Amino acid sequence: MEMHDYLNDAVELLKQLIETPSVSRDESRAADVLSDRLNRWSLPHGREGNNLWVGCLDWDDSRPTVMLNAHIDTVKPVSTWTRDPFRATLEGDKLFGLGSNDCGGGLVATLQAYRIMLHRPRNFNLLWVASCEEEVSGKDGFSRVLPLLPPVSVAIVGEPTGMQPAIAEKGLMVIDGYAHGVSGHAARNEGVNAIYEALDDLVWLRDYRFRKESPLLGPTKMTVTVVEAGTQHNVVPDRLHFVIDVRTNEFYQNEYVFDFLKKHMKKCELQARSFRLHSSCIAEDHPLVVRLKSMGKTPFGSPTLSDQALMPFPSFKLGPGESSRSHSADEYICIGEIRDAIETYVRLLSA
Repeated sequence: MEMHDYLNDAVELLKQLIETPSVSRDESRAADVLSDRLNRWSLPHGREGNNLWVGCLDWDDSRPTVMLNAHIDTVKPVSTWTRDPFRATLEGDKLFGLGSNDCGGGLVATLQAYRIMLHRPRNFNLLWVASCEEEVSGKDGFSRVLPLLPPVSVAIVGEPTGMQPAIAEKGLMVIDGYAHGVSGHAARNEGVNAIYEALDDLVWLRDYRFRKESPLLGPTKMTVTVVEAGTQHNVVPDRLHFVIDVRTNEFYQNEYVFDFLKKHMKKCELQARSFRLHSSCIAEDHPLVVRLKSMGKTPFGSPTLSDQALMPFPSFKLGPGESSRSHSADEYICIGEIRDAIETYVRLLSA
């Protein structure tokens, strides 16, 4: 097969995936589409829930393993779409449709690069993994399939990065905060206002800055994004709930930040929803990163989260499309971007 044949396969598969709704936790039909296509290409594969993976036929446990990964799920379409988000529409070089950019382009490009590399000389094993529930960091996504995979030496995650390597990624921790008071009538001097109880802690959260800043990721950032209190105008609220969105750089583990915050909260109680989504990074002198630099690529740090946060081995993001198009109305990927991605992956892995 020639490159244009692989590109045609990628585009036709992406069109079919766009027209098969696969919102997070409802990806079974899209997983069926991928499974059928792998069978058509005579690629025996495994499936766990809605996650799929396929290795190379010449697998050798003594060799290192490179994993290519992308996700099959999408967010829900926003209300401002001017097209049918579940209809693949090709206009010139642009293919419109929900999930085309995030992460359909990377999904089909990594798969075609995998197919090409099966027939190239390699001193490493090749593994392709399509994961689900990435957009919600769900327990049935990459975390579920990880124990079933062979040991991985390094992973390339096909998230949209403009085909520039994102060699560091911020982590995420969501924290619920609670302040308690005593209800009373607002017209009388009674009760303890939970809103006032929380004020000092909220101001401290607004003003505090962590000392260690990352050259690639910048500072660890805390943002209060939700505040809920009160039932009606004449009742002093006895409870306040707020949410903190914490984006950690590689210098701070989620557990450390949580313990640090608990020590500094004067009136509020904190509960972390999860610690599992840590910041991730790969060394700039890793052979694949060095190779990408020699190809004219510029490493950078990504503020957005991906399945990288769940990978206990070196990884980086490299994929077609732009992060700014993700989760937006009239999302699209360029056919030329898919072609460039396939060629870049093959060039990188062939070295």
